[in-house]
Amino acid sequence: MLPTHTFWISALWLAVSFELYAAEPIKVGMIGLDTSHAPAFSKLINTNNPDNPGFHMRVVAAFPGGSEDLPTSRDRVVGFTEQLKGMGIEIVDSIDTLLPKVDAVLLMSVDGRKHLEQATAVLRAGKPVFIDKPLAANLTDAIAIKLLGEKFGCRWFSSSSLRFSPSIFRYCATEYQGKIEGAVAWSPCALDPTHMDLSWYGIHGVETLYTAMGMGCHRVTRITSDGTDVVVGSWKDGRIGTFRGIRTGASGYGLVVFGEKAIELDAKYEGYQPLVAQIDRFFHEKSQPVSNEETLEIMTFMQAAQESKDRGGLPVDLSEIWKLHLDAAQKIVARIEPK
Repeated sequence: MLPTHTFWISALWLAVSFELYAAEPIKVGMIGLDTSHAPAFSKLINTNNPDNPGFHMRVVAAFPGGSEDLPTSRDRVVGFTEQLKGMGIEIVDSIDTLLPKVDAVLLMSVDGRKHLEQATAVLRAGKPVFIDKPLAANLTDAIAIKLLGEKFGCRWFSSSSLRFSPSIFRYCATEYQGKIEGAVAWSPCALDPTHMDLSWYGIHGVETLYTAMGMGCHRVTRITSDGTDVVVGSWKDGRIGTFRGIRTGASGYGLVVFGEKAIELDAKYEGYQPLVAQIDRFFHEKSQPVSNEETLEIMTFMQAAQESKDRGGLPVDLSEIWKLHLDAAQKIVARIEPK
């Protein structure tokens, strides 16, 4: 038997060791250095400040990725890679090399077409992953990511940073539930032919709309011109939510919420820090900042808006679009992970 003083010294050492172990930051890997989000998030996360939202994690390694056929990726990946090198972050040559070095992953690739392939490797490895907007370039790939996450039992979430701006995120609070009659959200809405229209940049405004309205949209109608998109969503409970995508004239982000007793219009974009704080909680506390179901409904809303445009502005039911793309996604997953 250990002498009493030796026992207490050993117990104290074990307690201190546990605290030191528990305080070790989560090692995070980054995939896709072709977006300004890569250096911006890395700076927030790796700042040595106990009050920093990324205090429980640290970006330690990154795979640049990039898409040669997408100028907004190809022309920026080298510059952003150099910025991360300058922060002391290890640059690796493949996702397979990255994954053993890290506990969790930030999938940042600006090209949503890459997300399914890149996320598959991460989900198969069992690493929790934040997938930057858009979740995918189209609904089929988005559903495939959902199905693979379930198959591998691996956690993921995706969101625009607009959702977590405090003046917008407040509408998720209990005090607002059942008291929002409708909402109008707007954002820039640049298009790229490689992605369904709203997923490229309009997703910021669509996510803002959903933060206020919540799930339950069943039909959308889209009116489009060279400079503007207007998408009107009908919710199952009779409420109406509207997204305005802006390509010409004055632009910005905003939200008007119609309530029982007041119309509120003071919501605004408040930077990346609130989203980074939610990513930290997702990795550290295993919270789910936004449900996968809501993210998939947002993707379905945007895909239905694409179909409405293709049909000359006719209304399109989300259930019709979901069934069509679910079948295609199941076939993709069967090829990726045969039974």
